[in-house]
Amino acid sequence: MRLFLIDNQLPATLGRWLEERGCAAQHVLALDLAQSSDAEIWLHAARSGAAIITKDEDFARMTLLRSEPVAVIWLRIGNCRTAALLATMERAWPSITQQLDCGARLIEVC
Repeated sequence: MRLFLIDNQLPATLGRWLEERGCAAQHVLALDLAQSSDAEIWLHAARSGAAIITKDEDFARMTLLRSEPVAVIWLRIGNCRTAALLATMERAWPSITQQLDCGARLIEVC
């Protein structure tokens, strides 16, 4: 089962959406990581084997700079309503899962 760590600027609804697809999901708010640095969130993901879902470009850069095998799904869609976010994820989901299966560390969703 895949585990996803959802970054602070994304809604908890995304976690439920992922769980409906057979994944496990944790939101940084639920883990008391909302005030944590990106590095702390990264290390939590590395320790738990989670892929990070974020809108934060800093995590995308970290895939190039850090050695821990953390995958990042970088949502490059700007601010939008939850329904639009979930529609984007629905459209991109087959590609996201395929890229994760192939070991991709950075997956950009536009």
